[in-house]
Amino acid sequence: HVQLVESGGGSVQAGGSLRLSCKASGYTYNGVCMGWFRQTPGKGLEGVAVIFTGGPTPSSIYYADSVKGRFTISRNNGENTVYLQMDSLQPDDTGVYICAADRYPCPPNWTDYGWYVDRGQGTQVTVS
Repeated sequence: HVQLVESGGGSVQAGGSLRLSCKASGYTYNGVCMGWFRQTPGKGLEGVAVIFTGGPTPSSIYYADSVKGRFTISRNNGENTVYLQMDSLQPDDTGVYICAADRYPCPPNWTDYGWYVDRGQGTQVTVS
């Protein structure tokens, strides 16, 4: 039984930073595509960033154009955890951030939320 548990959301002023964590359990194989989507009032469901956890070095890393240069996704395979460091946060970044994963390398159409079989409950991020 796969479980994704998010943490790290909260409220911050514009220009501030937050770090989200997504801890996975229940995977019986190495290497999943794991990352973040967000549900925002203005844009609906949007892919934020994903990373492939297989292999000796991080690979298949994708970012939405709206977060490039501000957000950084990383992994700690020993902890089965993926992190999203969010800097220079803006009010448009407000939303529910949802961790999603699937057992294959991240595909070019990584923003297709329906492709991800495993999903977390979400964590609220509010930027004012």
